[in-house]
Amino acid sequence: MARLLVVQNGPDGGPGRFGDWLVSDGLSLDVVHAYAGAPLPRRPAHEGVMVLGGGYLPDDDVRAAWLAPTRALVAEAVERGAPVFGICLGGQLLARVAGGTVEGDHGEPEFGSTPLSLRPEAAGDPLFGGLPERVTAVEHHVDAVTALPPGAAWLMESERCPYQAFRVGDRAWGVQFHPEAGADRVRSWAPERIRARGLDPAEVFGRAERDEPAAEAVWREVARRFAALVGG
Repeated sequence: MARLLVVQNGPDGGPGRFGDWLVSDGLSLDVVHAYAGAPLPRRPAHEGVMVLGGGYLPDDDVRAAWLAPTRALVAEAVERGAPVFGICLGGQLLARVAGGTVEGDHGEPEFGSTPLSLRPEAAGDPLFGGLPERVTAVEHHVDAVTALPPGAAWLMESERCPYQAFRVGDRAWGVQFHPEAGADRVRSWAPERIRARGLDPAEVFGRAERDEPAAEAVWREVARRFAALVGG
């Protein structure tokens, strides 16, 4: 059984449904709770790597000392051609490792179910090729990739945040959104935090529930494709 190393960057940032789908598709997940001090392997005996989200910038080494070894882990995986999938902070970390730029508190924040657009460059991509031109995903970020790495393929965008999905090389992907999070995750957010962003909690929760069926089908397919790459 192919093994996927999963780096978790916070207590509430687990692999969620995306992890469940990967397991259903034949992968074994080794989740490292790096935020809690669990050590990362220097040379992992895993067929792939996934880095999850968290409330840090990818080089915030003072507050999160494990990010430096995580960057080294991702760089090593990209170097040897192992499949990589980075979510939110994980996607920003991939961008940073590969020579892109990430900025904190950049642009307009995105919270809740957010419309995304597939770009023409996604045609033929192993994960994003053939997906619907319009889909939604859960967002929860104030930081963003502001310049893609040299040679990266730009795959998805949104109105407020251009770089929603990209590919580095042939087998490493970063996304700004949260395919592992569904409406249940959105409902767990504190209403006062949503109001602090000038949003109506009832509308945020309702939109996530309305968008869930179509969005879940799309991200389930992406998980299936990624599992096939790791297992192949």
